[in-house]
Amino acid sequence: MINSLSHISFIVADTGKALTFYRDVLGFTQNYDRPDLGYPGAWLDMGDLQIHLLELPNPDPVTGRPEHGGRDRHVAFNISDVNKLMQQLTENHITFSTSRSGRKAIFCRDPDGNALEFIECNS
Repeated sequence: MINSLSHISFIVADTGKALTFYRDVLGFTQNYDRPDLGYPGAWLDMGDLQIHLLELPNPDPVTGRPEHGGRDRHVAFNISDVNKLMQQLTENHITFSTSRSGRKAIFCRDPDGNALEFIECNS
């Protein structure tokens, strides 16, 4: 019954700051077709996947989360070059950790504490 993933939504405190991370550091493309939903936010595209940034009050704690994103709820993205992403994150002063499973993967958090995993897949 389920065919694919449509989009992921993240609650953010500052849309501009989140856009800098997702668009400028990670390379998502901003989609300007987002309708006026009555609150600030943005839509981002990468292939068939969309990320919705929702600038709304966050009901979840942003502090006290596990240091390693693999031990927290997270979203995983397939990427072609983990080393290149590690360089980009380092240049932008974004902390990351390597996967504890031995896979060629890293974890980081966005400016609002959402955990993200990036797995190198050569396909």
